[in-house]
Amino acid sequence: METTLYLPVKNFLEGLGFSVKGEIGGCDLVAINGDDPPIVVIGELKLTFNLELLLQGVDRAGACDEVWLAARLSIRGKGRESDARYRNLCRRLGFGLLGITEAGGVEVLVAPNAITPRRNPKKRSRLVTEHKKRLGDPALGGSTRAPIMTAYRQQALACAAMLVPGPRKVRELTPEFPDAQKILHRNVYGWFESAARGIYSLTDAGHAALKRWPQPARATVAASEMVEG
Repeated sequence: METTLYLPVKNFLEGLGFSVKGEIGGCDLVAINGDDPPIVVIGELKLTFNLELLLQGVDRAGACDEVWLAARLSIRGKGRESDARYRNLCRRLGFGLLGITEAGGVEVLVAPNAITPRRNPKKRSRLVTEHKKRLGDPALGGSTRAPIMTAYRQQALACAAMLVPGPRKVRELTPEFPDAQKILHRNVYGWFESAARGIYSLTDAGHAALKRWPQPARATVAASEMVEG
């Protein structure tokens, strides 16, 4: 699984001073360092070094300052990582290349070069915004089958937790969750239903979501206090 490569690469980049989070904007990982503007690094993971990994790097390059490609080192040392042509192509593209050992070690095969591709500022901005809004690092980079825990999903779950005791007015949620009105009204995941004008309750799907992704006790405690008040 590509997710097994995520933590070694995350630890490597954190050692360089980056804040790393997985599965943002279709990228296996996004790392940020500094502010206004931050240095943005995109990492892509594959079990083996192949053409698809390079193509993903090319696709991501316009949205970041550096691209790091990572894959597991072949046991016998005869994989693409030992091919000088593959490494030289990464150098020409300006990509960093990381080899992950069976023990989870990280080897720098190629350091990234300061080559400036055509930038995509909108995509870059979306990545930075999502990185900053997401609480913690809830998604392993390389995940393909599980729903991604985006910042929006995190906020929707927090709103759902506030509705566990019963229907609530939107204005009672907005002090803690300013986007509650949009989240409840759009109802992207089918977790909410309108009980009356400006009042929402939780659907069966919402209760099921909270069982799948339990929320911190503070959300339900705060909701209970609102009911008692």
